[in-house]
Amino acid sequence: MNLFLTRSLFSLIVGAMLISSANVACANEPLVFISAFTSGDAGAIHAYQLDVETGSLRLIQRTTDVENPFFMALSPDQRYLYSIHAKAFGGAENEEVAAYEIKGRSGELALLNRQSARGTASCYLTVDATGKSVLVANYSTGSVAALPVLEDGSLGEAASFVQHVGSSIDPKRQTGPFAHSIITSPDNRFAYAADLGLDQILGYRLDAKTSKLSPNQQPFVRTPPGAGPRHLTFHPNGKHLYAINELKNSVTLFDYANETGMLIERQTIPTLPPEFEGTSHCADLKITPDGRFLYGTNRGHDSIAAYRIAADGQLALIGIEPSLGKGPQNLAIAGDGKLLLCANMPGNNVAVFRIDSESGKLTSVGPPTTMPMPSCIMLLP
Repeated sequence: MNLFLTRSLFSLIVGAMLISSANVACANEPLVFISAFTSGDAGAIHAYQLDVETGSLRLIQRTTDVENPFFMALSPDQRYLYSIHAKAFGGAENEEVAAYEIKGRSGELALLNRQSARGTASCYLTVDATGKSVLVANYSTGSVAALPVLEDGSLGEAASFVQHVGSSIDPKRQTGPFAHSIITSPDNRFAYAADLGLDQILGYRLDAKTSKLSPNQQPFVRTPPGAGPRHLTFHPNGKHLYAINELKNSVTLFDYANETGMLIERQTIPTLPPEFEGTSHCADLKITPDGRFLYGTNRGHDSIAAYRIAADGQLALIGIEPSLGKGPQNLAIAGDGKLLLCANMPGNNVAVFRIDSESGKLTSVGPPTTMPMPSCIMLLP
């Protein structure tokens, strides 16, 4: 069978699946967008309906006008979705950020426009709490940028660009800056970028109305040498920031002073069992809405580390569970903290776990859902 017929047959089969799924989709079920980090027919932003009771995912839509959508972000009003768009991820040309309008609960996305990310291997997006700025971290070029959101949800050209400078102790992975994520503070006054290459979390003042970033009074805080901070998340109480460290397989806790934006390191705890001697690198971390449990992923050990969070923010390991797929890349918590979704990117599946409300332990709800290279999960309740 030639390539044209193969692709046509693939499109017909997927189309039939989508129509069938859409006919049985329930409007009150969470809508889940999952990006497929590849190009061509296999690459797309997949939309699923999530049954919170059973944990099952039903494919209802695919958006295919996007290349290598490594990461996504949702606007606070849940009307718009923003995605990385890269013809050749980490290539010579700058990546782009694509803006989409979400068309109701059908999972359909309408492309509004694309703007330059001002860097390559763009790997993280955040929308500020007002919905007026989209922040992007560029891994290969070690930079961050802020793009204004226009009235219709589309993006303007970057209003701020910051090039990180420096290196750290790992001779292979830390020869220069590698910005891996950027998030905003609970009060939206600050932004924090984790730079794997510098072993730093850089702090910026954020003017969301103008999409302007400027160095904070504390311009950065260091993570343990060689840790390689990757992703960040704030505790729901707004008093603590957690960083998951890709290279040293650990989570670092910082106390957060909301008046000044200052971070103070309090604890670093491993994500791997002490007997493990293989190669593994952390990726993502998420906290339940009630602030009681934190989960982090291990790629290589292919597992999810679960922690209980004490009143002072300190972490205590609950257990480490298999992720049910290779390379757990991204996590999402759904159903008011009842479910944990895990995107096993090279494993080509999305696993769903039930979270025990008392212990925080994870239990698989069934076989993972197969899809190509899942890299990022975004949910609409």
